Amino acid sequence: MAEDRNKFLNDSGKAGLILGGVAIAYFLIGILLGKVNLGFFGGLLNFLLWAAKLVLCIWLLHGFLKKFAATCDKDRSRTFRFGLITAFCSALVYSAFCFAYTQFIVPDFYSEAFQMAADIYSGMLTSEQMDTLLDMEPSLPRLAFFGNLIWCWLFGTIVSAISSSRICGPSNPFEE
Repeated sequence: MAEDRNKFLNDSGKAGLILGGVAIAYFLIGILLGKVNLGFFGGLLNFLLWAAKLVLCIWLLHGFLKKFAATCDKDRSRTFRFGLITAFCSALVYSAFCFAYTQFIVPDFYSEAFQMAADIYSGMLTSEQMDTLLDMEPSLPRLAFFGNLIWCWLFGTIVSAISSSRICGPSNPFEE
């Protein structure tokens, strides 16, 4: 039983690392594309890359769930739990990378955005409102970490619910 549980967690962790790696690759490619001024084509390319990442992540998660379902006699609840843990691992990897990037690699990541926002809204906000806005800046990496974690995990949970239902077929509550 413990060996089965360890294999379950190990396989879902590996799948989560792969999905997180795909999301990180998209993040880094987006950063590199942002450094090259391509105008409209840069925005179009960024959108196409985002769509490709979305489709690839859904396809990979569906594939991981299908592979796992084959090993557990298409048990829907176990397949869903596998997807749930995979989604959480993926979200954790991606969120941790984004946090490390914005906190340690490029610590001015949010400062530049805040400065632009301050310049834009300086005429519309009072000095107290501007101070409040600027006081939020140090918290943004942590807020972004938890925001990414929750968003990615919820998205993965929804995809897991849909995929496990499609893979394992409809359930009959009177069967058990």
